[in-house]
Formats: sequence, C-alpha cells, structure tokens
Amino acid sequence: MTPPPTARLHRRHCLALPLLLAGGTLPAQPADAVRLPRHISMPDPQLAYVRRLVELALARAGSRLEVRPVDLDMAQGRTLVELASGRSPVDLLWTVTDRHREASGLLPVRIPIDRGLMGWRLLLVRRNELAQWAHVRSLSALAGRLAGQGHDWPDTTILRANGLRVGTSSVYEALFRMLAAGRIDYFPRSILEVDAELAGGRHPDLAIVPDLMLHYPAAAYLFVSPTRPELAAELRAGLEAAVADGSFQRLHREQYAAVLKAHPVTAQGVLKLSNPLLPAETPVQRRELWLQPGDAG
Repeated sequence: MTPPPTARLHRRHCLALPLLLAGGTLPAQPADAVRLPRHISMPDPQLAYVRRLVELALARAGSRLEVRPVDLDMAQGRTLVELASGRSPVDLLWTVTDRHREASGLLPVRIPIDRGLMGWRLLLVRRNELAQWAHVRSLSALAGRLAGQGHDWPDTTILRANGLRVGTSSVYEALFRMLAAGRIDYFPRSILEVDAELAGGRHPDLAIVPDLMLHYPAAAYLFVSPTRPELAAELRAGLEAAVADGSFQRLHREQYAAVLKAHPVTAQGVLKLSNPLLPAETPVQRRELWLQPGDAG
C-alpha cells in the first residue's frame, strides 16, 4: 500500500480519500462497521488482501464489526491529513510507515502487513534499453540515472538519502508516461505491485530489469483514525493472534507466493539502501513478521 505507493495514490504505500468540501461535515462513523478506502480511478491490487486481513484480525479479536469498502479518491498526502484530523469518511488506510506518519496523530498497528516486501523494489525501465542495465550492479552505477517517484512518497526521501537522483510527479499514472518518454530513467516498483501494473499489456514499452532489486527496510501498516482507538486495539490484538497461530502467514503466502516465485534474485543483484525514516518502534527483530524474495513464507 510501499503499496499500492501519488497524485492519485501510491498503490504500495496507500489508497486515497476524497477532498472534503471547505467547511463541510461528515456523518458519524457507524459503530458496527470498519470502512476501508476503495480507490475508484486506479484499482489497488492489494485491496482484496487487506480486506481479508482486516476480517481475519477482527475475527481473531472476537469482534463483530463488518468491513465496508468506500469508493474514494485523493492524493496520498491529503489522505493522511484527513484521516489524522478525524474528518475522514473511512476508518483506516494502509501505507508504508515513517516517523512523520507515526507522529501525526494516526494510530499505527505495528504489524507489517506486507511482511516487509514493500521495501523490495524492482526497476521498471524502457524495454529497448534493457541491455544497458545488464552491468548496473552498484549504487554508484545507479547514481548517474534518474529515478521517478511520487513527490510525497517516503521512497523519494529514502532514495535521495542514499545518493540517488529522483524526479517526481504528483500524479501516479504520469510516472509511467515520464519513463516511456525518457524524462526519467527508471521507476522503482514494489515486488507486490509491478506485475499488476504491467498486466494486460498496459505498458508494452516498459520492462523489469532482471536480477536486480533495491532493498531498504520498510513496513506497511494499517493506520487507524484517532477517533477509533478501540478499532486500533482490536486490530492489534487480532493480528498478533493471527501471527501466533500462523493464519496471518498463510494468508500472506496464499496471496503473494506466486509473486515471490516470479521474481527471484541473487544476493549479488540486491542493492541495499538505508532507510532514515524508519521509526525506532518498527519490530525489525521479530523474524516471524518479515520475508524476503526466496523465502518460503
């Protein structure tokens, strides 16, 4: 939800919410429902998984709350602001965590629902230039090329902090056009997102660089509205129970095993980056919460 990471919305990083009319008010949230955002202009391939995961967590917590998707559309930055303010018509969203987001008033549920895979990034490039990427196996070789990212994505800060050049857009779909037109040289995409983005021949001039990934520690969390602390507590308890009994891992494996198998990478093909935005509270020492390409899950 890196998710997905946009002007519409970074689909690795979160889904979007609608722009509220100035001075407008929203109806009270029903106590018997959990409202999830359903992006209307760019379907999110992670929505079905997130809905099942929320339902699993609620069931493990003994909750009777019903999950209700809501059709919405908004840029990622505004999405977070509206949810943190308590004025959002949805109760939660999912996105990659960072220090600012965890300090914004949102309630993070610190179980990485992506098992860390949003930090594994394949490089989308122009198909006719694949041969030029065969010898790129270091950050210094990558530093001379221009990446594309959303202007308000955490990934932009992470790439720049590691000495990489980044061109940005406020419109998610525009980044694919920028790449095809030669305005950027590559577009790092989460291993969880890129296949859906290329499905159906939507970007025939683009291709994935084989055996090359960027990796930085990252976690996609459920972030809950501060108006629903009881929901955050139920989701936290339910996810912990699902981790303990293995049902969380089974659901994730069912959803993403084929994706991981489709994108093997050798250790020599992984370029490691630091993540200066990773909060200290991230449970990086809990091995059962994380995966990497090649793991059985």
